[in-house]
Amino acid sequence: MSIRVRFAPSPTGYLHIGGARTAFYCHVLAKATGGKYILRIEDTDLERSTKEYEQAMIDDLKWLGITHDEGPDVGGEYAPYRQSERLDLYQSFVDQLLEKGQAFYDFCSEAELEQMSKDHIEKGTPAYTGKWREQEHWDEAKKRVAAGEKTSVRFKVDPTKSYSIEDGVRGHVEFPAGMVGDFVIMRSNGLPTYNFCNVIDDNAHKINHVLRAEEHLNNTVRQLMVYEALGFEVPKFSHLSIMIGSDRQKLSKRHGATSVNLYREMGFLPEALNNYLCLLGWSHPEEKSIFTKEDLYQVFDDTRFNKSPAMYDIEKLKWTNSQHLRELSEDELLAHAKEVLPSDGLFHSHNEEWQRACLSLLLDKIQVITEVEELLVHYFNNTEIQDNDASKEIMSWETTPQIATYLKEQISNVSDENVSAEQFNEWMDYCKKELKIKGKPLFMGFRFCLTGQDHGPDLKQLIPLLPKKSLLERVSKVSQ
Repeated sequence: MSIRVRFAPSPTGYLHIGGARTAFYCHVLAKATGGKYILRIEDTDLERSTKEYEQAMIDDLKWLGITHDEGPDVGGEYAPYRQSERLDLYQSFVDQLLEKGQAFYDFCSEAELEQMSKDHIEKGTPAYTGKWREQEHWDEAKKRVAAGEKTSVRFKVDPTKSYSIEDGVRGHVEFPAGMVGDFVIMRSNGLPTYNFCNVIDDNAHKINHVLRAEEHLNNTVRQLMVYEALGFEVPKFSHLSIMIGSDRQKLSKRHGATSVNLYREMGFLPEALNNYLCLLGWSHPEEKSIFTKEDLYQVFDDTRFNKSPAMYDIEKLKWTNSQHLRELSEDELLAHAKEVLPSDGLFHSHNEEWQRACLSLLLDKIQVITEVEELLVHYFNNTEIQDNDASKEIMSWETTPQIATYLKEQISNVSDENVSAEQFNEWMDYCKKELKIKGKPLFMGFRFCLTGQDHGPDLKQLIPLLPKKSLLERVSKVSQ
């Protein structure tokens, strides 16, 4: 049987990185097994769901390269793929359960429901104790509905029956009898609840594998009851490990960016984000830490999920991104920089030859492409001389003012806007041969005079990229 998996987000906000991880697992599992990955939009929360969030989620998934085989934007054999377009289907199954006596209308007031909840917590009484559960009141309920009165519908739970699943991540999970009370499957506004329509849709879309977050595990018992009542085949469940921050609390905004669009804006590569998120809950059979989703198509399966909480570490993500940056071709790296770096910044103010040279120079110094602009601002706009122990030592050498005086004269005579690599080499050769300056005083003296720093990128590559004006300002300060 071909695997069919789905990712079913609610369009009530931007795509969370936890959701992106689930979507990635679904996509790769489908590709690895020759199955199908379905995108379904669960938009029955009409007050919070918007088309804008739906489109933003689809755009973020496309950016990540997490393509779906069926969905609201591409169609499919089992359309529609938005819950808001399936309301008649949900109603038909509600009617079926009402007719079979497995559901009932509930006219309890908010005050009555609140009291039931309080009694349940304080006295251990059943979660629902309203009279409408009893069959003797069903004719009255039907008359009130026929008269046009709005009401919710509850699933009638057997309090003596337990349920269990063999979870793909957690193994055998037992749900004891009496764990939940009669729960609402249709609200009084005519909209179905998550635990009800989720089952209807998974059955209608022929979903046989469900990968979802650990927080949904407690929902499973209610869904098992609906599967049983409607005679549907239960899919294989795999509840993925929770993502936590360094304080071991559930990942939230206090730990930093949590939505995919923010990582996109920060300049992360989609391949790197996929790579890192994949390892937060799954282990590579060859213990690889760097890979692409295409690599995973050959080795991915759902037996290597970890049930322990996965700790999110932004520094590890940055390192992962740096490894993927270094795998890009020169053309791919340039295209990435042009797309992400600010159009009014220093990088875009130069021609393509300069940009390529800049990226070649700085690639080993960065983890995320946006750091290029930060380094350029540092080297271009900062003409201050570093003030630390290392710089004081360099300034104490008698050779440093000699180098500065010589360089000031030479730079002043350069007719172009930039110093060429050939000119730089000539100047260094002159100081070495004519001024007899060698070794550390030569190399560190040149760096300090030209950049104001005691360390940094290769000078032979860096100096031709810097404007003559900034070089002259620095050497002037050293020669004073």
